[in-house]
Amino acid sequence: MALFALIVQLAYTGRNVYITANASTMDWGLSFFEEGETPQGSAEEEYLKNYDAYFVGNTDEKVVYLTFDCGYENGYTNTILDVLKEKNVKAAFFVVGHMIESSPDIVKRMADEGHLVCNHTYSHPDATLLSQSELTNELTKLENTAREICGIEISKYFRPPAGKFSEQMLINAQNAGYTTVFWSLAYADWDVNNQPTHKNALDKLVPRIHNGAIILLHSTSATNSEILSGYIDELISQGYRFGTLDELNAQ
Repeated sequence: MALFALIVQLAYTGRNVYITANASTMDWGLSFFEEGETPQGSAEEEYLKNYDAYFVGNTDEKVVYLTFDCGYENGYTNTILDVLKEKNVKAAFFVVGHMIESSPDIVKRMADEGHLVCNHTYSHPDATLLSQSELTNELTKLENTAREICGIEISKYFRPPAGKFSEQMLINAQNAGYTTVFWSLAYADWDVNNQPTHKNALDKLVPRIHNGAIILLHSTSATNSEILSGYIDELISQGYRFGTLDELNAQ
């Protein structure tokens, strides 16, 4: 049953919430209703699984999945990697071609230290506008670039640029052999010229944590590099552990 021809009914906190989903292209978004509960996404969890896609992991366990989008190097990724190494936390980094070509040592370090280096496409286009062959070419070009420049293999996880998606895009990614990964927790960290304070960031990231959260952060953010150590400690103190996308994909 196609999502984009339906009105999807979801029940949260004792009330019904409706999403009109009749457009060919949608922007991934979230609605939070109660602290500690899974948010509502732009598509249902069970629907996404039909296309090997996820926005949340195991909601029966206090596990979270840390992911970073890496469009370019802004001077903070090594600090982020230092924190992850110190805390023994593995993450997934969704990279584009520019990141590989301009900062190959950093991308190789990600792989060498046990993180997943994943596919955010080579040139960061609107993937909903691409045909099957065009999306496959974008994904393959990134794979080849990583192999040729860094000597590493890209993990078969795909995050749509800017969170734009459609049913056909999900099918195209699945046909290309990829698992599509959205997110269930993020905040406005992407504007490098208007970074949130530590308090503002943590006020968004801590209360909204939930079982199975796929956390999206940007590696270009100075704030993220500064709060990451404390944020990891806070989640561990609440009883959460950090899982991997490989673990999520095997459930």
